[in-house]
Amino acid sequence: MLIAGFPAGAWGTNCYLVAPAAGEECVIIDPGHQAAQGVEETLKKHRLKPVAVVLTHGHIDHVASVVPVCGAHDVPAWIHPSDRYMMSDPEKALGRSIGMPLMGELTVGEPDDVRELTDGAQLKLAGLDFSVAHAPGHTKGSVTFRMPETTEIPSVFFSGDLLFAGSIGRTDLPGGDMDEMLASLARVCLPLDNSTVVLSGHGPQTTIGQERATNPYLRDVAAGLGSTDAPRRGM
Repeated sequence: MLIAGFPAGAWGTNCYLVAPAAGEECVIIDPGHQAAQGVEETLKKHRLKPVAVVLTHGHIDHVASVVPVCGAHDVPAWIHPSDRYMMSDPEKALGRSIGMPLMGELTVGEPDDVRELTDGAQLKLAGLDFSVAHAPGHTKGSVTFRMPETTEIPSVFFSGDLLFAGSIGRTDLPGGDMDEMLASLARVCLPLDNSTVVLSGHGPQTTIGQERATNPYLRDVAAGLGSTDAPRRGM
């Protein structure tokens, strides 16, 4: 399997392209702010053909390049219905203006084909299997994508802004909720095997085992404790 990722834009949001191998079809995850050029360069480098864009949530740093990427390749975008409005109204999702100079660089709106994600959905795209888990807390419509373990690789977990290396996503923006975040960590993350590779929306990759041992939020959730004061990340 091929997973090619790069940080994009003002927020350094990780965009991932996932394919069975070079020269085959692929899925694009979270093409955010200023990600379109990086997407095109990665497609060319690995000779990939995109079949879909899938989104972990609707914040502008994860969806800003959805319209140009989907339009250039005539592919659908998948998003949870609770976050769909953010593609057309990113400032409402943040509770504040993100600034006119930045807005001038964005193509705000929906691509021609938008499909909605549901909890427990099983997506088969580009010959790959993705299990969808609704994981509210950062936003009401946050989701994660998990790919099953194979004989060659461990399970891969695209966590969006739910879980980071050493931290979790912030909950102080509209739609954020710390109780929901902790519940999502318990329901979605804790049952995963320690060997599961975590590819998050920001920062380096990690594993569930590493986070179970060192992440203060995940440790507290596992111990049945409440919120911690450790720093959080994300937009």
